[in-house]
Amino acid sequence: MTTALRNAFFTLTLQIPHRSLSLVHTHTPSLLFFRNPLSHSTLASKTTNPPSPSPAPSFETELFVPPGVEPGEVNDSMILPGSNIVVGPYAGDSRIKEVAFVKSSGRAKDCPADDRPEFAILGRSNVGKSSLINSLVRKKEIALTSKKPGKTQLINHFLVNKSWYLVDLPGYGFAKAPDAAKTDWSSFTKGYFLNRNSLVAVLLLIDASVPPQKIDLDCANWLGRNNIPITFVFTKCDKMKVAKGKRPDENIRDFQELIRQNYKQHPPWIMTSSVTGLGRDGLLLHMSQLRNYWDQ
Repeated sequence: MTTALRNAFFTLTLQIPHRSLSLVHTHTPSLLFFRNPLSHSTLASKTTNPPSPSPAPSFETELFVPPGVEPGEVNDSMILPGSNIVVGPYAGDSRIKEVAFVKSSGRAKDCPADDRPEFAILGRSNVGKSSLINSLVRKKEIALTSKKPGKTQLINHFLVNKSWYLVDLPGYGFAKAPDAAKTDWSSFTKGYFLNRNSLVAVLLLIDASVPPQKIDLDCANWLGRNNIPITFVFTKCDKMKVAKGKRPDENIRDFQELIRQNYKQHPPWIMTSSVTGLGRDGLLLHMSQLRNYWDQ
């Protein structure tokens, strides 16, 4: 990790919903959010898709401040609703105009080799991965493509706007899969993460309608130990509190408290719902600034 990259990130403490900001005196993140050296060039900060309104979680969190933003510049209007993500000058046009299935691969070395930036979508089975993909691209047949027989255990690449890839990975923690299938998944998926230089970030989906799951925490900690850039995407945030359960924001708070035990700085996160569209535009805007910075 270069010195320039280390100095490009800042951590702020955000008290929601009051939005009072205070600087935490640390400038070194514990994992790579970006893989390219810091570029001092900036892009226009015009955004085409305004983020969808969303409920503010009632707990304290740390802001993800991207390159090009000084901590003292951060204000309420720069923070994506229902997230810890600050929008900076690298955010650009986040509209998805076209998307096409490219190929399914059983090994990382068989994935497209054109070095376009890509985002990998990963999550536990039944976390709502297909629903999120459908929501992002607004084409139901896209998620169905990866569910065709023989493709559910493969790495599926979709080309977006002819410029970047959305990668659908098999879900982990199969409820009915044999142990052999679980081991096979672990082997080739980890190979993808460790050898894919065009990977901008992993969107790790976490079901906010249930308490923190050990398998999700183990996956997040493995990615962190291997310096894989990660964004937590909390799904099913439209779910209401059940009889003896907790609200999504309470489950998110509990998950983050556990994550802090292994992460010196909290990765970016955002609340979403494929039912209401909550967080869709905000997530795409976040992805645009990661992608534009990676491209420099």
